[in-house]
Formats: sequence, structure tokens, C-alpha cells
Amino acid sequence: MVTAMNEGLFDHDFFDKLNTVKMSLNMRLNQGMSGSRKSSAKGSSVEFSDFREYMLGDDIRRIDWNAYGRTDKLYIKQFMEEKEGLFRFFIDTSSSMEFGEKKKSVMALRLTAAFSYIIMNNLDRVFINEMRGEQLVKGKGVSGGAAFSHLLKDLERITFSGDTHINRCIQTCTIPRGGVSIIVSDFLDPSGVENAIKYLVSRKQAVVLIQVLAREEIDVDYEGTLNILDMETNERVKITMSNAAIRNYHKCLDDMKEELSRLSRKYGVHYVSVVSDEDLVTVILSSFMGILASV
Repeated sequence: MVTAMNEGLFDHDFFDKLNTVKMSLNMRLNQGMSGSRKSSAKGSSVEFSDFREYMLGDDIRRIDWNAYGRTDKLYIKQFMEEKEGLFRFFIDTSSSMEFGEKKKSVMALRLTAAFSYIIMNNLDRVFINEMRGEQLVKGKGVSGGAAFSHLLKDLERITFSGDTHINRCIQTCTIPRGGVSIIVSDFLDPSGVENAIKYLVSRKQAVVLIQVLAREEIDVDYEGTLNILDMETNERVKITMSNAAIRNYHKCLDDMKEELSRLSRKYGVHYVSVVSDEDLVTVILSSFMGILASV
């Protein structure tokens, strides 16, 4: 059971939903998302392999106190056979993510938190990275249920402003081979996302694209002449919302989603589109069940 820390972004309602997700997935995902993946990589079986420095969230029972006595540094024993999964979230922090009565940014952060909770409780490691302009703000890896509260504080500190160039941000990130990379964005980036996907796939990443759109972007019902402000560039455009204009808008939106679907098929990645006002539990159980079990 997890409990709320405060009444902010991650309030009692969020934690109630998270507990529901945990109970619903506990039995069905144990095999699909086990932290004890069998491989020749390092993990936590009985055959000793090597040491590495202690990181926040590591099981303190694995600390080698003899090594600490010799070096005055904390080291963790690593073992053969069982593999720690590495999950990297890349969060779009552009201004457009603040759009909607139910903001896209809120859904993006709550999805990230919910998935991180599942991942960390399966003894895998989570990295939270912010895509900001052309730069990537890289987060430290955390694992273990005890570190979840620290991850929530990091997510609550994220702000949304300016624009984001997904390709450039991700291509600046040095990523070890193997792991899972999850891009959370509305993908309203004129330069697209294909180069980022190609780079991640070349690093042997299992890639998940999570597109978050606002209800107002899906069900357009504006009428008359409007002055539209681009949230990222501050450019103003005057348009008349005729039936033809609305049909053209919906075609552009469908084309964008079809392009993401095409890229997912081309590179063998997962793509899911969600709406910011959807129920968190329903979204996870209906849209991400198979993905979580397969990565």
C-alpha cells in the first residue's frame, strides 16, 4: 500500500489509483516485468560477479562492509544471472504540454510516476530525463520502493515552458546498450521524432512512445474567427473556424498520429496515444498492459 505525501500533483486520488493499479497488475505482471530477468548481465542471484558503487535506492543488504572498511566508500555486490532493467523516461517539458482544462503535463507526470512505481518495485532502475529546448536534463537512476518518494519530489519540481526539440535532446544523451526508453510527449514538434527513435534503437533500446493529447485537441468545437497564440513560439495567427477548417485540422491530427504509427511499425517500437482527461487506471490497464509485460 502506498500513501499520499501531500495534496499537490500526487494527491490522495492519485495514490488511490496507484494502489488500484498495483493490485490489478500484481499477479499478471510478475512474470512479464520481473526484476530477476535471467541473462548473463549482472543482478542478484547467488553467483558473485563484481562490485559497483552504491546508488540511491539500492538494497543496503548488498553493501560490502569489508570494501567500505578498506576504501571508505560504499560498494554493492553484483551477481551473475539476474539482470537489473534500466528504464529511461524522456519527458517533453514544452509549453504546449500545459494546454487543456485537464493539462497534458499532469497526465504525463502521473503516468511516469505510476510506471516508475511498478518498475522500481520490480527491482529495476528508473532515470527521469527532461527534454528542455535542445538540451536534455539528465536524472540520476533510482530503484527500490524506498526511493519512490524521492522520485515523486523530482517529478513535482519539473516545470513546462518554451519549446522542445525531441531529436536533438535525445541524441545528446549517451545511452549504454540495452534497456527501455519511454518518450512522453504530445509530439507537436515540427522536426518529428524519427531521428531520436533511430538513435535509441541503435542503442538496443526497447522504445515506447506515449503521446498525450488534450480533450480540446481531439474534440474541436470552436466557432467563428479566433486569434490563436502558439504557446511555444508566441506567434499569433488569426483563423476562421469554418467546417472546412475543422475538417482540415482533424486530417492533420490524423496524419500526425498515422506517422507515429508508421514509425512504430518501421522500427519495431510501441506507440500509445492517450487523452489527458482519461482515468489513469483505465489508461494503464487498457493501453499499457501488454507493453509493460513485454519490455
